[in-house]
Amino acid sequence: MDVKIIKTDAEYEAALSRIEALMDADPDSPQEEELELLALLVEKFEEERYPIDLPDPVEAIKFRMEQEGLTPKDLIKYLGSQSKVSEVLNYRRPLSLSMIRNLHEGLGIPAEVLLQPPKNNNEKAVLPWREYPFAEIFKRGYFQGFEGDLLDAKTRAEELLNSLFSSFGGLQPRQIYCMRAERDIDLNALTVWQARALQIALQEELPVFSREELTEDFIRQMVQLSYFSQGIQMAQELLNNKGIHFVILPHLPKTYLDGACFYAPDQRPVIGMTLRHDRLDNFWFTLVHELAHLFLHFDERQIAFFDDTEQPVEDPAYPQENEANELTCDMLVPPAIWDEVSAQLITLEDEQLILETAERLSISPAIVAGRVRLGSGDYSHFTNLVGYKTVRVKFSQYN
Repeated sequence: MDVKIIKTDAEYEAALSRIEALMDADPDSPQEEELELLALLVEKFEEERYPIDLPDPVEAIKFRMEQEGLTPKDLIKYLGSQSKVSEVLNYRRPLSLSMIRNLHEGLGIPAEVLLQPPKNNNEKAVLPWREYPFAEIFKRGYFQGFEGDLLDAKTRAEELLNSLFSSFGGLQPRQIYCMRAERDIDLNALTVWQARALQIALQEELPVFSREELTEDFIRQMVQLSYFSQGIQMAQELLNNKGIHFVILPHLPKTYLDGACFYAPDQRPVIGMTLRHDRLDNFWFTLVHELAHLFLHFDERQIAFFDDTEQPVEDPAYPQENEANELTCDMLVPPAIWDEVSAQLITLEDEQLILETAERLSISPAIVAGRVRLGSGDYSHFTNLVGYKTVRVKFSQYN
């Protein structure tokens, strides 16, 4: 084709057809040079002739992902690596011609859309790294593979944070927080905590997760593992066998975080726990609470729940939390049993009845004691039954 300035609609259509034919051009070939020149000429003609712009190329990719039910991981074969996928979807890397070819051929996105410069171009944006608890996350080893000191890390702060955030796969979930209102929460710290939890989760090879296998019976089975001395380890193994990532990651300052639930880019759910309160009753309540979220609220996968489960309260502003709390209480101690023994347990503070009820249900006495404390609103009772300082010792993160 004789490449020249495009002046008519017929020349425009011919140029688009030629671009289509050149999508298979070899890198650094004359044909690729022709493709680049035609793309510029087409862009110039469109800017002058058509008042309505073509879709943003990155938004077009995301739209096709949604149409096809694709995850960021599915884009690796088109874009080259997980980090490149994240950078493209976050407007931090322009599409190369090879990427454009791959996306055009593999996903059927029109070449003229992909050849456009992104409209939401954030290349000039600087990640405000000083707004993150940078020194703390450096100290905790969040930056995998980095071996320099803190001063070195600060000179590469944006690069290191972007690498950490690549674990989101370019699509960070919409975050839902259940935190007590009087606290000043560091949302940026929660975001980096989630990114690190994902980073850890994605190092695991797990079976495919099946939503149909997550039932109330499964949650009850999880609760009954508390009866055994190795119940926590058994719970982790059971979750992993069902394709659910289970991550223990200490909380960051000003996050007040006990547990979280969200999906990883590999389409497996992640249950994250901090063990902020080193008590057995809190461990089982938090774990079941996150399973309740997964069971009740994950028809839409692009959400993430962050929970302060210490002294949970009813709050009309958080209907999903209220639902998760209600199901959690029912799973820990069945309503029929609770109705039968709660008045006596709360009024008489009968430790022996707690032990008998736990044995009757084949669960840990810490769960029953914690349920009584929640029901009464008095968290000073049964301190010898809730399992103080018995959880963290089971995890290397705290040893």
